[in-house]
Amino acid sequence: MNKKDLTERDICTKFINPAIQRAGWDIRKQVREEVFFTDGRIIVQGNLHTRGKRKRADYILYHKPNTPLAIIEAKDNNNPVGAGMQQALEYADILQIPFVFTSNGDSFLFHDKTGLYGDVETELPMDQFPSPKYLWELYLKYKNIDTPEALEVVEQDYYVDISGMSPRYYQQNAVNRTVEAIAKKQDRILLVMATGTGKTYTAFNIIWRLWKGQIKKRILFLADRNALLTQTKNGDFSPFGSEIMHIIKNRKIDKSYQIYFALYQGLTGNEESKNAYKEFSRDFFDLVVIDECHRGSASEASAWREVLDYFSSATQVGLTATPKETKDISNIAYFGEPVYTYSLKQGIDDGFLAPYKVVRISTTVDEGWRPTKGLKDKYGNEIEDRIYNLKDYDRTLAIDERTQLVAQKITEYLKGTDRFAKTIVFCTDIDHANRMRIALINENADLVAKHQHYVVKITGDDEVGKRELDNFTDVEERFPVIATTSKMLTTGIDTKMVKVVVLEANIGSMTEFKQIIGRGTRIREAEGKVYFTIMDFRKATNHFADPDFDGEPVQIYEPKPDEPVVPPDEEDTPVIDGDWPDNDEPDYPEGDPPDIDIDGGPHKINKFYVNNIKVSVAHERVQYYGRDGKLITESLKDYTKENLNKQFASLDDFLLRWNSTEKKDELFRELAEHGVLLEALREEVGKDLDDFDLICHIAFDQPALTRKERANNVRKRNYFAKYAGIAQQVLDSLLVKYENEGITAIEEGSVLKVKPLNELGSPVELVRAFGKRTDFEQAIKDLENEIYSTGA
Repeated sequence: MNKKDLTERDICTKFINPAIQRAGWDIRKQVREEVFFTDGRIIVQGNLHTRGKRKRADYILYHKPNTPLAIIEAKDNNNPVGAGMQQALEYADILQIPFVFTSNGDSFLFHDKTGLYGDVETELPMDQFPSPKYLWELYLKYKNIDTPEALEVVEQDYYVDISGMSPRYYQQNAVNRTVEAIAKKQDRILLVMATGTGKTYTAFNIIWRLWKGQIKKRILFLADRNALLTQTKNGDFSPFGSEIMHIIKNRKIDKSYQIYFALYQGLTGNEESKNAYKEFSRDFFDLVVIDECHRGSASEASAWREVLDYFSSATQVGLTATPKETKDISNIAYFGEPVYTYSLKQGIDDGFLAPYKVVRISTTVDEGWRPTKGLKDKYGNEIEDRIYNLKDYDRTLAIDERTQLVAQKITEYLKGTDRFAKTIVFCTDIDHANRMRIALINENADLVAKHQHYVVKITGDDEVGKRELDNFTDVEERFPVIATTSKMLTTGIDTKMVKVVVLEANIGSMTEFKQIIGRGTRIREAEGKVYFTIMDFRKATNHFADPDFDGEPVQIYEPKPDEPVVPPDEEDTPVIDGDWPDNDEPDYPEGDPPDIDIDGGPHKINKFYVNNIKVSVAHERVQYYGRDGKLITESLKDYTKENLNKQFASLDDFLLRWNSTEKKDELFRELAEHGVLLEALREEVGKDLDDFDLICHIAFDQPALTRKERANNVRKRNYFAKYAGIAQQVLDSLLVKYENEGITAIEEGSVLKVKPLNELGSPVELVRAFGKRTDFEQAIKDLENEIYSTGA
């Protein structure tokens, strides 16, 4: 067979595989083919969503499992040897792979990102593909790993999970960059990974490689929540075995373990035993891992910093979703620049994190309210005469009607989408959280009457609320549904099923904003959570937006005063199979509740309380963010037209593609990957339009026909006259099915097995009515052509 007639897969099997095997690569252990390394971005439009295209490498070559060295992009022989290089380089940048190859079966084009091979790009004969030993030596030189001691560190193996779970590509990058930094004796290391990307699982893999090889023998894992310690020890870190792990409690030090877990505040801050950590010698630990290191570890004034300074001889690895940079606090000044960053934006683009919508609601008093002279509040206190605004509300001045309006709009949104969607309402303080709880209970009296804990206040001063924390975070527990809080749920608590994050607090910093938003980023496809909504009553999304790290919302909605809080096109999201592997739900031992005291205990009330103030919704704006992250201010119809015009240069271009696509469902899936959701568009343009007409009408301004009109045109042309008996009945039934369900319904392989066709006979009998199978298939094609014929 001529090489030009071979498929891309044939080129791989007959030419590329033998070439890399001859070079010494173990096909079973060092080579993976057709590697999907992203899940595909979730694209949300109205009440529908789909997945964008997953990124796939034709080949990834590894030194060892999870240590990638090279990528190969294959093409069929009708393409030049370097045809796939630009795509391969894009993938190599994401995967942090330095050696990039393309091949069409005639030769290899080698792109060397290290600059060590010679020319940047070199064409190599098929029998001269580099060996694994050669590329590994180049890699070590590129990374400046040039001593036996450093080589011993990077050669340590990953943990092999018998369940088959392995790190995602960005977790591999984080682990490998950290281990390489340690191999080069870097003693302060920072990893920045967005909330929901599995920082503790990444930390486990780092520690496993170092501990298993006896590079680091005693490890301290520092966090700021008991919940984090317990779920880490019993979850991601369980392969170590409980006999070598120990959680330090009540400042009791036992030096017989190898891996320790401790709270910052569990080692410092107690007047009776302030320096409990000093019971260890300064060089006791070889490695200290600081989870959520933005919480104070980088501050020179922090008591937590004392622990790090004391164990200064240990390698210290900081983990955070939000590197903290202020006048007094700097993670980067302490740890240095991050060795790896995986942002929320990248996580959303890859489809590992949930995209988000923003519903912005401004009230008529947000820009300012001034009391009349001598006005007293509900409790007889004369209100200071000045202009109050969002910075003051619920901190120094509480307006009952504003609180009630916020509760009403939250409830309205839930009623319009899902009343059992887990919701966190972030308030300014404990008093505000309590008043918001009361307002939400009154707005949801029907459900509260049936379910006492439908709405709860979860704050540091409330034992009932703290006991309900486990239920709120449990994926399988329905109640509580709505939690009001101030600071307690901003960080460290894993809230996998939170679908609505309400900002009714004055967010003080970018760090706090990112931590709050992180409560909603996890995807739970099996349970129907594929995106989350931020309801912003405090303009926080205006002030703290960070598109470079967080990406853009898929929609921003600001309702008019007389409009519903739910966008007209939004309903519950369909369920897709899938799960998130990072199993770190809270698991507290009996008698050891979460150590939560962020809210600061008893709260001093020092504010004015007013009522009988007229408050209503003030502003309106609707915006969408497309798959490319650009702000879309026009309608869904205009947005779709722009996307379609990018895919098809002209009507003829589209018709050519339409007619050459055997299964139209394949074309519709491809369009969905580019952000064109025909179902969402049909809601805006016309439910009865054929998909073909929908596209032609939107993209090329063609007149549109409904499916019924197209079916009637076929009947008027008496198309069925050339068939008789059963064959004519089959085609007539198929036309009815098209009229009711669309073109994809008659292209399904099982169409002969469902009503009304199965009532005419068995599939074999129906096919025989046309002659051979090929005759039946041709009749279907002819029917499709007739449906879309422009003839009279």
